[in-house]
Amino acid sequence: MMSEQDSAKGRNRGGVQRVEGKLRASVERGDYYEAHQMYRTLFFRYMAQAKHAEARELMYNGALLFFSYNQQNSAADLSMLVLETLEKSEAKVEEDILEHLVKLFSLMDPNSPERVAFVSRALKWSTGGSGKLGHPKLHQLLAVTLWKEQNYSESRYHFLHSSDGEGCAQMLVEYSAARGFRSEVDMFVAQAVLQFLCLKNKTSASVVFTTYTQKHPSIEKGPPFVQPLLNFLWFLLLAVDGGKLTVFTVLCEQYQPSLKRDPMYNEYLDRIGQLFFGIPPKQSSSYGGLLGNLLNSLMGSGEEEEGEEAQENSSPIELD
Repeated sequence: MMSEQDSAKGRNRGGVQRVEGKLRASVERGDYYEAHQMYRTLFFRYMAQAKHAEARELMYNGALLFFSYNQQNSAADLSMLVLETLEKSEAKVEEDILEHLVKLFSLMDPNSPERVAFVSRALKWSTGGSGKLGHPKLHQLLAVTLWKEQNYSESRYHFLHSSDGEGCAQMLVEYSAARGFRSEVDMFVAQAVLQFLCLKNKTSASVVFTTYTQKHPSIEKGPPFVQPLLNFLWFLLLAVDGGKLTVFTVLCEQYQPSLKRDPMYNEYLDRIGQLFFGIPPKQSSSYGGLLGNLLNSLMGSGEEEEGEEAQENSSPIELD
């Protein structure tokens, strides 16, 4: 037999469906403003009654409806209310919720300020409102969405904060082919490997390197590789596993001509030296003031397992 609780849930769902039917009819008639206001009224009513799940479902479906009629502002507003239900109810991070959030993100105008605000708030919620950079699965879903939009730079940022080294490599192969010169094929993966290592993610650094070098049509099979920078990365990954400072130091000295191709490489390697080989941080930074603080916080909050100590010892590295 159906329990009293199940029966109540069924009645609630039926009520939501009836309300949604009326709102849908209103939108279909083109009464967008009135429908939007009705959604907001219902949102506050449900929230006052602590019906967070019902409010979330109603706002999510409403946002999808407005997106289907290209009512971007109303849709974005209801998307923000979806996030508010998650924040107020202290909902746990679950994959279906993350997929819903990324669906809303994918439908927003890529150039709208609302999209930036939405993704920032979603990432903050996904880590319990802490200073950390967001749930890895949410980053991965965002990275794939941005990759489909050919927004490779933003996609790479989110891949870096996910655990999907393979997806990152495949995106970088496409990025390199679409936007890079043939002479830069090694540089696309070098930045990713070094940045993953700066975030203390050895596994993804290794996966991104192996997958990229195997799948890129302009890279001959190795190791060893034709490109010195790829050989450096291969040796570096072995050195990180071995943990021998002498090997790391000699490696960085021997490959200086390749490492000078991008002034950030040695910045990354300073940080990698601190994380994996016990090298003390430099007393002075090449960045200062506000920019230095910004980059410090970006790097520091990326290392979840080291907590406050990581934030204090982090060197300012730009991961964009």
